Amino acid sequence: MLDGTYFQNWCLLIATNGHHVLDWQWCDREKKIAWAQILQRWPAPRLVVTDGGTGLHAAVHEHWPQARVQRCYFHIFQNVRRYTTLAPRLEAGRQILALTRALMKIQNIDQAALWLGAYASWEARWNEFLRHRTYARTGTERPRSVPLAKPWWYTHRDLRSVRGLFRGLIKHENLFAWLELAPDIDKPLPRTTSPLEGAQNTAVKDLLRRHRGMPEHHARRAVEWLLDSLTATPREPWSLAREEHWKPPPAARPAITPDPDPGPTIGTSFSWEDGNGIQHGWAGRTHSCPRHDMPRPYTHFGQ
Repeated sequence: MLDGTYFQNWCLLIATNGHHVLDWQWCDREKKIAWAQILQRWPAPRLVVTDGGTGLHAAVHEHWPQARVQRCYFHIFQNVRRYTTLAPRLEAGRQILALTRALMKIQNIDQAALWLGAYASWEARWNEFLRHRTYARTGTERPRSVPLAKPWWYTHRDLRSVRGLFRGLIKHENLFAWLELAPDIDKPLPRTTSPLEGAQNTAVKDLLRRHRGMPEHHARRAVEWLLDSLTATPREPWSLAREEHWKPPPAARPAITPDPDPGPTIGTSFSWEDGNGIQHGWAGRTHSCPRHDMPRPYTHFGQ
């Protein structure tokens, strides 16, 4: 299982076998070159469970081409929910959301075959509906992603995105890889990255939350120590502390050089000329005073 988690300006990529941490890598974001650092250090596994990031998909395709990829079911549901919401207005949206929920409950190959048949029926039923177009007219709101020069766009763009998501998963065989490999491996295979999210990622975030205020370099060393302790063969903690860690050199402060010619400055002292005297009246006047044609103070108790 491969996944990334973020804190501050850093991204931490973690690889785990479901029980122990295998490797990790610091980077600024989840991209191909960052994931390649981990993949190059390990032989290709039979199955890789991912969240569907494009950078990770490209890295796996290049460095582990023989590995089967299983897209995390939880992230599939999150993607579909983003397009349809949990209360779709259209019948096509309600049906594809129900199919996505049913996907989470599949346990064997026979159920997977039935699900693929149900999805094919959904595509056939709503094929013409998803071809509907909206033409640019006065008063018609144009989606931000549609260029101004384009005279039309597909009306149900979100549902088309859901259809494209499932088409890609089926085409690349990323939907039921965990079931297809199960007979050969003879043990339950994961279909989500939830074990990583709920274990290693949560432990990292708990550590940083409980020890708020650590400098950035200190926080990174603490996270690395935690991940090392979660490996199958953790190292002795005292072997990680070197002499320079006990008395780190003080951080150098940048020297401030005074400007020899600061030029004119704006005064900050109190000045009557600036209107800083005592102000009279009430700023909340709402009634007009006919005598002076100016706001009249609000009166209380009939005054």
